[in-house]
Amino acid sequence: MPKTVHDTWKELMQDPEFRKEWEDLEPEFQIVRAMLEGRREKGITQKELSGITGITQADISKLENGTANPSLRTLQRVAEGLGKKLVILFQ
Repeated sequence: MPKTVHDTWKELMQDPEFRKEWEDLEPEFQIVRAMLEGRREKGITQKELSGITGITQADISKLENGTANPSLRTLQRVAEGLGKKLVILFQ
């Protein structure tokens, strides 16, 4: 039986170096997930979110691909555009 993606991920997570890199990226993953889920809930496209927030569709795409480094103001605008509130926690 071939390995699944989940099996491979579990294997990789045993490597402390990989695990640290993965965990360091978690805040970015959370932003991406929140944006995708928020757009899905509202039933809107990137272009529509762009119109609501005034952030270009290209920049929305970069945020959702994890290739942008957004300011807090940008994240606030996205959250407001999705009808959400931005909450930042230090744990």
